Amino acid sequence: MKIKLRVHFYDTDTMGVVHHSNYIRWFETGRVEFLRAIGIDLNEMMNDGIVFPIVEIGAKYLNPAKFDDELEMETTAAALTKAKMEFNYKIRKVGEEKILVEGFSRNVFTDAETGKITRLPDKYFSKLQAVG
Repeated sequence: MKIKLRVHFYDTDTMGVVHHSNYIRWFETGRVEFLRAIGIDLNEMMNDGIVFPIVEIGAKYLNPAKFDDELEMETTAAALTKAKMEFNYKIRKVGEEKILVEGFSRNVFTDAETGKITRLPDKYFSKLQAVG
């Protein structure tokens, strides 16, 4: 799934490039939009007592993005199981092939009350299976 992003002035650092932390925020945006597109409402999941903390995340910064750049981020599922979800991300300037940043994230499904890893109910897992 692809989404577009615009680099705002507040996304940049004193060197005039996107601050590295913003890419992690954008990965989250990609992940949420991916899940929304396949019919998973994260508010509903949380209301059902399932939370999904990130247990691992990483990024490789290859080329800088700057103020007012229009970016395209591609989010792909790497692993979608009853216990975890993993995504890969690639960010480019719109219309260009050169990758600016690539990264990944891993979440585990956790019981909100106990904090223990839990198995995802079929009402959500079936939607993950349809794309995984």
